[in-house]
Amino acid sequence: MNQAEVSQLISKLRIRISPRHKNLKCPEGPQGRLNKLRKTVNALFKYERLELNYTIADETRGYAERLISEAIRHGDTHKPTMEMADYWIEEKQLIHKLFKVLVPRFSDYKTSYTMLYRAPKAYPDIVYPRSVLELRGNPFPSILPQRIDQRNFIHNILLEEAKKAYRAEKYEQITKSLNEQDVVDK
Repeated sequence: MNQAEVSQLISKLRIRISPRHKNLKCPEGPQGRLNKLRKTVNALFKYERLELNYTIADETRGYAERLISEAIRHGDTHKPTMEMADYWIEEKQLIHKLFKVLVPRFSDYKTSYTMLYRAPKAYPDIVYPRSVLELRGNPFPSILPQRIDQRNFIHNILLEEAKKAYRAEKYEQITKSLNEQDVVDK
């Protein structure tokens, strides 16, 4: 089997995944860790935006991305994909949401399907870094403010022209003073 065939076995994710899992403190052990991740993946598909600790959000993002990419690649008729969706999504109506709502939404995306933002720390309450994990194209308002192009506002145009005139005047003064120094030096 050559390299081209190997790369077709698993779809490539559009985010960077660490080869080692994050250390999530869970007294139930590895199974408790997976249960916690299943609950957060389930909540992400249900609410489409979550605020949680950064380590859990980063780990959840990888599993959600893999689940969406496999659903897009194989569809709901592929048995291993359905088994994976059945394992990771506890509420069965969310499996229908995955295949009927999210797959058509993300089928034409060239970027990742999720966004991970670092939330500001609320001093002194929160010790752990918080983050916001969301699915792209969700119905909520954007977290990042929309930047409005303000270059063409009249006051900005007037200020820009005033800066140009001021600089031209200063350059003229500098060249005049340099010319006077050259005359004195000769």
